[in-house]
This record gives sequence, C-alpha cells and structure tokens, in this order.
Amino acid sequence: MTDLLERLGVEHAMSVLIVSYAIRIGLALLLLVVGFWLAARIANFGRRALERARVDLTLALFLRNLIYGVLLALLFINVLGTVGVPTTSFIAALGAAGLAIGLALNSSLSNIAWGVLLILFRPFRVGDFVSLGGIDGTVESVNLMHTYLITPDNRQAVVPNAKVGGDAIINYNVRGTRRFELKVGIGYGDNIGKAMQVVQDLFAADPRILKDPAPGVWTEALGDSSVNLVIRGWTATTDMWEAQTTLLRRIKEGFDEAGITIPYPQSEIRLVGPPSEGERNPLQPMR
Repeated sequence: MTDLLERLGVEHAMSVLIVSYAIRIGLALLLLVVGFWLAARIANFGRRALERARVDLTLALFLRNLIYGVLLALLFINVLGTVGVPTTSFIAALGAAGLAIGLALNSSLSNIAWGVLLILFRPFRVGDFVSLGGIDGTVESVNLMHTYLITPDNRQAVVPNAKVGGDAIINYNVRGTRRFELKVGIGYGDNIGKAMQVVQDLFAADPRILKDPAPGVWTEALGDSSVNLVIRGWTATTDMWEAQTTLLRRIKEGFDEAGITIPYPQSEIRLVGPPSEGERNPLQPMR
C-alpha cells in the first residue's frame, strides 16, 4: 500500500498514513455493504430452499436467521482485518464469550435443539391429542422453545421442548382409531351369557363402534360381590368419548330391561353373643 502511494506521488509520511487508512476504511465500508447484501441473499436463498423442501416455517426461519448471523460474524471479522485490527485475539475472545453464553443458556439451548428435532421429525402435529411430559392435551402450537397444549378443561399448558423430548410422547391421533375399555360387574345369580348378549347387541346398534377390529366382552374376574366383565371396543379417534359414555349408559338400561343386576359391594357382619350358661368361654383359660 505504501509503495503504491509513493508511486502516486504521496511522499509525506503522515499523508501516506492518512491516505492508507482512508483507503482501508473505504474498502472496509464497501466490503461491509456488499457483505450485508450477499449475506441476506444467501440466507434468503437457504430459506426458500427449505420451504421448497417442505420444512416447517418456524424451523426455516430459525435456520435462515442462524445462517445470516454466522455470515455477519465472519463479515465483521474480515472487515476488522481489512481495517488493520488484529483479529486473532478478537476471535479467541469471541469463542470464549460464546462458550460462556452457551454454558449460561444450557437449558435454553437444549430446548432449542429439541425444538428443531420435534419440528423435523414431527412426532405430533397441531391439533393432535397427545400426552407430553405427563400432561394430556391438544397441541396448539410448537416453537423452538416450547410446545403449547390445551388441556381437556381448556387450560393452556406450556411444556419446555427439552421435557417433551426427554420423556415418552403418546400420540392418540396418529393411528386414526382408539380402543376404549369398560368394566361392569353383574350378580352371581345372573346369567353371564345373557349379559354378554346384551352388550353384543349394543355393539351392533352403534355405528361408531368399529366392526374391525371386532369389539368384545369377556369375564375378567370373580370378585367379592360380583362377576366382573371387561368390555372393549374400537372407534375413530374423534368418536371415542361419545361412543364410550353412550355405551355405558345403554348397558345400564339394557341390564335393567333384561333383569340383570349390577351389585354394589357388600360385607357380611356376624354378631356373636355372650356364651350361654354352662358353655365355656374360649378365651377363658382352663384350670
């Protein structure tokens, strides 16, 4: 740079220094302007490519901003080098700062990492009824930090993505059908076959209960006060609650019409009176 200035006739040392820095600053500004434009173009191109690949919009925006930020960091380092600022120590300080920030934001970064994985692999979608981290609800939205659920009683649950990814995910919608189970007891004096036939007739009468897989009723156990039946059937996911509760009510009505009892728990209590005259009390020691 100095040789070039001397050839151009700039001989005074101070003038050479001023002109040299002016040219460097001009080049740095030009590099900065072109770099901003180019970084934005590359980042936007990456976002469009991700959208064409049908990557989730939230993830596409996050990756676009990440690419843009990395390119800007590289640009500023190059601009400082063009001006003449030593960049080695700057890069080392930047790395140390990044490490400190990463350690301080460990849980947040874990949420972001799991958010990216959840958006990429899609174990559930908006509108699915799921169980996440022990919380049941309908998925309202998913972002890079949290998953939002609406619970059956219309409360909003905000679940950190790290908790979602670190625990079991149960999706009740993904298969399209669900199985319900009811347990009903009948009296020991009632006809088990007749009770089962009542339930089978109710299966056939409700179109919401699927014929394949076939529903069924079985004898589960001989309880203390009743013969316990277990009733299982399959429905479409959206019909399960209505079909289950309707069937339970009709079972009660059908059993009443058929004369089948649904016993309640009973206990037999025997009262033992005092021993009669001449009868030894078993608790009295023998002489």
